[in-house]
This record gives sequence, C-alpha cells and structure tokens, in this order.
Amino acid sequence: MTGLGPVSSIGIGIGAFTESLFDGRSGISHITSFDPGLYHPRTNGGEVRGFWPGRLLRRIDPQRWGLAAQFAAAAARLAVTDGKLPLHDIPPDRIGVVMGTTAGESQALQAFVQHVVDHGFAAAPQAADLLRQLPTERLAHAVSTELAVSGESLTLGTACSASNYTLGYAYDLLADGEADVMLAGGADTVSRYIHAGFFRLGALARTACAPFDRDREGLLVGEGASMLLMETLDHARARGARIHAEVLGYGLNCDAHHPVAPLSSAIASCIRLAHRNSDVTADDIDYICTHGTGTPTNDVTETTALHEVFGPKIPPASSIKSMLGHTMGAASGFGAIASVLALTHGRLPPTINHRTPDPDLDGMDPVPNTARPAQVRIVQNNGFAFGGNNAITILGALT
Repeated sequence: MTGLGPVSSIGIGIGAFTESLFDGRSGISHITSFDPGLYHPRTNGGEVRGFWPGRLLRRIDPQRWGLAAQFAAAAARLAVTDGKLPLHDIPPDRIGVVMGTTAGESQALQAFVQHVVDHGFAAAPQAADLLRQLPTERLAHAVSTELAVSGESLTLGTACSASNYTLGYAYDLLADGEADVMLAGGADTVSRYIHAGFFRLGALARTACAPFDRDREGLLVGEGASMLLMETLDHARARGARIHAEVLGYGLNCDAHHPVAPLSSAIASCIRLAHRNSDVTADDIDYICTHGTGTPTNDVTETTALHEVFGPKIPPASSIKSMLGHTMGAASGFGAIASVLALTHGRLPPTINHRTPDPDLDGMDPVPNTARPAQVRIVQNNGFAFGGNNAITILGALT
C-alpha cells in the first residue's frame, strides 16, 4: 500500500483525515441532502462537507457523474497524489481499478424515482441524465476515466464488507501478475431510501453512534469514498515509493444464515481463514479495526466471534464508525486506511461516544474516546455485510 485517499465526513485527503481520526472528531451532523423530518428524532448522518469536485478532478465532468462516482474518482486522485504515482510512466493497461458499494448511485436513483412518481412514466425520458448515472459499474469506470487507465475495471456490490473484498481482489491480481498497480476501495452516499431502510429495521441511533457502549442505540448512515493505492513490492521499490504497509492476506466467507442477522461462528471462521492465509496467528494481532456498527446485536455478535478466536483477552479493538457513521461500501476501506495509520503512526484510533462499558462485552477494549500510543506491527480489519458476507484483511508493517 503506497497511497491513501479518503473522502469522508471527518476530512478530505489523508492529512485532514489523519488529524481528525486521532483527535476523535465526529463527522456526524444534521442530514441536508434530503428532508429527514419524517424520521425524527433520527435525523443525523455522516455527510461529507466541503466537497468541491472541481478542486480535485481533472478529467471527468461532475455534471455527467453521480455523487458516489465523483467521490470515488476524487479519492483515487488523492491516493495517487499521496503515493506520488507517476501515471504517465506506467502502461495504462497495467493499472486496474476495483470498487465496492452497497447502493451505487443511491441519490441519483432516489431522484429518478421521485421524478417518475411526480410526473409519471411518460416523463421518464426527461430524466435521462439521471438514468445514465445509475449503472453501478460507473463507480469503477469513473476512477479509470479520471486516471486514464485501462486495466481491469470492476465494481463489487457486496455491501458493507465490499471494500475488503476489493482489497482481496486487488491483492490477487497483483500477486498473479495480472497488474502492477491497483486502486481499491469503496463509495456510497447518504440518501433517503437508505436512511429509511435502516430506520424501518430499527437500526438507527437518534443522535450519535456509540459502538460497544452499554447504552448504544444503533448506527448512523455515512457517506464518502475510501481508496488505497496498491502495488507489487518490486514495482513500488523500483520507483522508490514510500510504502505505508503490506497486505499480508485476507479471508472471505458467506454463511447466508439470515438477511440481516450476523452469525458469530461464521465470523470466527472468517477470522481464522484470514489468519491462515496471512501466515499469522491470533497472538500476532496488535490491533483490530472492528466492523463496530453500534447496534445492540452486531456488537455482541462481533465480540463473541473475537472471543472465540482470541480467548478471554481480545486485542485493542476500536470502531471508527463512531466518528464517520456507517459508510457502507466504503466502510472497510476506511477501516484499512485507519489500520495503515495505526501502523505508521504507532497510535490506535479511538471509539468515541463511549461512556459506560457493557458488562455483556467483557474483555473488549474499544480504545474509548482517546487515541492511544501503541506498538503496532500487524492489524486485522473486519468487514461484515447483510447475508453473512464476511471479509477480513490482515495488514502489516513492511519488514
């Protein structure tokens, strides 16, 4: 990993993101992209503020792309800039893109459906510009177009674990010699229908997300794009790149147990698979960036799975969703960026809004409220999704 590109509610660009992450700043505010009054008092989310695509994008026209695609392309541009990647010196077909998402262009879809509801199906052609933005593959295509690269371009729709899927996919392409450079991450936006869906599930908190706290209420929907620049070690060294971290391996499984209820035994199996594929043991893990949604059930399930693998003493395990909200397809990509920052800065990101330890989560150390200095050599980044789609990546400091 040689470049980091966050577009988030706590900062755009790695400098702002890093400062906010370790300061424990909240990116949660009153939703403005739609009127959330119908869902009162659950009207907060992690919207990206101060995003001006014209300041970041050089090739794509924001008017022709949905907001998620703009986020993705901007995050890619930031990752390439952070990694000082000389795009003009690399064959375009040796640079690939893989993006993850939950809902694709959810704001464009919401606007298109609203247009049809208001004016009837006969008026649908009047919203052709919105219709053109809807195909989900445009997320990866926006990145490829922005960077003028022609390697594999793929969007994966494995929801809230999607970014970890993309990191594993990119890892395989690089290891198999199919590419020299990959851009991997995820993007999603806050929208009315996504907010309404979580509201109907009873999964939304009123004002703040408090993972692993005794009085946690649920998640808050967030948005943005997370992007990681990945290269083969030979390629990175040949160009003298600064190497942030190494992808040691990953694990994927899908238990299909229930549409929305995670299964702790399947998560534990995925953790063990990730450890085995990365040639590490549970004792090697110094920090866990959890899925940590802040819902009563999910936090218990994740903690139970961690106990099954790590025993009574779990490594420090924080949730950055307490700051960002649940950014869906971008979530485990943000987790990967936070994990890399833990490796490179020797500090553990905090779980904010933590007031009262939960006695049902005994042995869990969520790094409450304040970042903590630590010696970090190997980290585990958790990502889980509806339907039991579990994806875990293991990252390490380059030795």
